[in-house]
Amino acid sequence: MKITEFSASSLRNLKDFKLTADENVNVIFGENAQGKTNILEGMWLFSGMRSFRGAKDKEIINFDSSSMSLQVNFFAGMREHSARIFVEEKKHLTLNGIKENNFKKISEFFKIIIFSPVHLSLIKDGPVVRRNFIDDALCQLKAGYRVLVTEYTKALTQRNALLKDARHNSSLIMLLEIWEERLCYVGARIVVQRKKYIEQLMPYLKEIFNDLSSGREEISLRYCQNECGEGDDISDIQEKMLVAMRKMRHEDFISLSTCVGPHRDDLIIEINGKSARSFGSQGQQRSCALALKLAEARLLEKITGESPVILLDDVMSELDAGRQRYIFNNIEKNQVFITCCEPPTLLKDGNCKIFEVRNGEIF
Repeated sequence: MKITEFSASSLRNLKDFKLTADENVNVIFGENAQGKTNILEGMWLFSGMRSFRGAKDKEIINFDSSSMSLQVNFFAGMREHSARIFVEEKKHLTLNGIKENNFKKISEFFKIIIFSPVHLSLIKDGPVVRRNFIDDALCQLKAGYRVLVTEYTKALTQRNALLKDARHNSSLIMLLEIWEERLCYVGARIVVQRKKYIEQLMPYLKEIFNDLSSGREEISLRYCQNECGEGDDISDIQEKMLVAMRKMRHEDFISLSTCVGPHRDDLIIEINGKSARSFGSQGQQRSCALALKLAEARLLEKITGESPVILLDDVMSELDAGRQRYIFNNIEKNQVFITCCEPPTLLKDGNCKIFEVRNGEIF
């Protein structure tokens, strides 16, 4: 996939612009707080997912405006596409001239990977970051997975709300059990897909990490189900999850939250059999994060047949020359957008298109 043109109106602090992209490497540089990351954030919204910075749609609109418009032209699936996002009270999507009520529809065509400073903390931060990594990757691969996550979130919200009322009204226990069954039915299917994704990711991850460590270290991933033990298939996982949830019900009544389910699971990352989070050096943790994102891109290409666009947001300065070189050598087939304070040394004499951002203007 290649982005040919990207334009925006009232996107955060940026003045209205139209950016014609190079099909290979695009460098967006400038001092801090000028608006470089805002450009990538606008592009990322076309993945059909939330802002990678955690912002709500309304928070991305310029303070002096009540609406925002984004337009992207891109080539994917052997044809040209055009998409427009308009945000006012709600977010609206037009794809190839047709209004789409299902905003996730664009992810069938628009394949993109983001590597930002938050992903450099993928190893040392809490479980939610690692769960989001798996879920975001699966959402780009399978529209049905988005549906599962939405259904699970609804059931989880209902159960948590009932926990408050059911403590003082025993007649609500039966309703609580109905939502528990639904939660475990959907949750088991989420767990199975997460485990399958990790299994598919592992060969690419091992190869990349082996290269980054010059064969001195070995990485492994293990999916850890909170309080449920290990299940073998959907029905087994569903049954164990339901047993564990009902066993923990007393604790849930106290905390007014659900302690069992995929929303509490974790991805255990180990180097040479030891926790990368607890025992990995800063360099090892960076290598892990880098390997995970590069492996994600390779697997996405393998499954969809499309080389995803790669966004590198202010991460090159965090990596030594060897890791920078490895990135560029392994994304040659991909179109890349890089934000930085100044162009990386490896690109100064290379073929790329360079944009400067100053006070919200792109030159």
